[in-house]
Amino acid sequence: MGRKVIAESVAPLEGHLWQEEAQFAPDGSAFAAVVCVEEGAFSLRVNDTVWDTTFEKAWYPRYTPDGRLTALVQIDGEWTLAVDGTPWEEMYGFVWDTHFGSNGDIILPVQQDMQYGLSINGTPWETLYENANNFSVSPSGARTAAVVQTVSLGQADIETYQKGAYTVAIDGEPWPRVFINAWTPVFDTHGRRVAAQVRLSLYDYTIAVDGEPWPVTFPCVWEPVFDPATGSVAAPVRKDGRWGMALDGNLIWPASFFQCWHPRFSPDGRRLWAIVAPDYGSFTVACDGIPWGNRFPVVSDLVLSPDGSRAAAVGNHDNTRFSVIVDDKVWPGEWDMVWAPVFSADGAHVAVKARKGDTFHFIVDGKPWREGFSQAGTPVFGPDGDRLLMCGVQNGAAVRHIVACNDF
Repeated sequence: MGRKVIAESVAPLEGHLWQEEAQFAPDGSAFAAVVCVEEGAFSLRVNDTVWDTTFEKAWYPRYTPDGRLTALVQIDGEWTLAVDGTPWEEMYGFVWDTHFGSNGDIILPVQQDMQYGLSINGTPWETLYENANNFSVSPSGARTAAVVQTVSLGQADIETYQKGAYTVAIDGEPWPRVFINAWTPVFDTHGRRVAAQVRLSLYDYTIAVDGEPWPVTFPCVWEPVFDPATGSVAAPVRKDGRWGMALDGNLIWPASFFQCWHPRFSPDGRRLWAIVAPDYGSFTVACDGIPWGNRFPVVSDLVLSPDGSRAAAVGNHDNTRFSVIVDDKVWPGEWDMVWAPVFSADGAHVAVKARKGDTFHFIVDGKPWREGFSQAGTPVFGPDGDRLLMCGVQNGAAVRHIVACNDF
């Protein structure tokens, strides 16, 4: 409990030309930042030390859940990932968007010789594709998926395009069936099955599960989600000019919304949540098709409590005023920016990081912590849910606070 100084100063170390913003370790033991050691030489600073190796470029520093520091780095004109200062042996034309599995795997989208795919712990898919996007990782990180192009298209090759050129690849292996388009492959909770949006014709969209489309089509669909209890697949669908929710192709929420997206099941499958617009330009959260009363021009970052009985989201007024909504109650105050809410493990508390002006704040259950920060990490609850870890920069020093939730 209390305050601890991680580093006395986050100002660039002597001789460094510049330094990027701080990233904080999950346990609050360290901060890291990309630094320009000298002209054309970059590395990672960790507290008051610097990695021994320098690189031509370095960016996107991220900590793994178990506390390893990663960064995308360039060596001799090629790219790879460095982990705690040691680069992977495998090099690529380009890499981006680091993902982490709960099993410790590190997954990167990669491009090599203008072919695209995924690399897992430095080992790329056996087959790369001339186009791969919409990358997805199973909850454990053991399996990967992406939308891939399996048929080459010439410029303005409309005929080939309409026959289908895209599908989903699982661990690099494509589904046998191709589609005009495919988007947002998602895994079930076990990492065994995959569902995705697909386009069957210029006007017909549906959901494909393990490569097989639903027997019905719609004018449009959005990202699907698996019911963790039954394995059924739900997705927002458009019908007769409005949006509803379908389960295995059958409407379970009437098509009455102006918009419906970002579906989320509770872990037991008994509740289905989504962001909806009951009226044009007026968004909120719905549970089992019943919308909340509070409405905003935009709602984002829908997050469920671990048991799925509670929900929180961010309300947005024209990207200038942000609010936090929890269980259809709007927290006091508006902010210049709010990040995704975080629930405690027991679901009793909700924390967010918010910014007003140049100052960052941590808020728990609607109450801001009395001190502000010039930089800030993501709030982290302790395993019992009664304490919050807050990391940030105060008066030029990198610090961490561990505070009882009841002290907010």
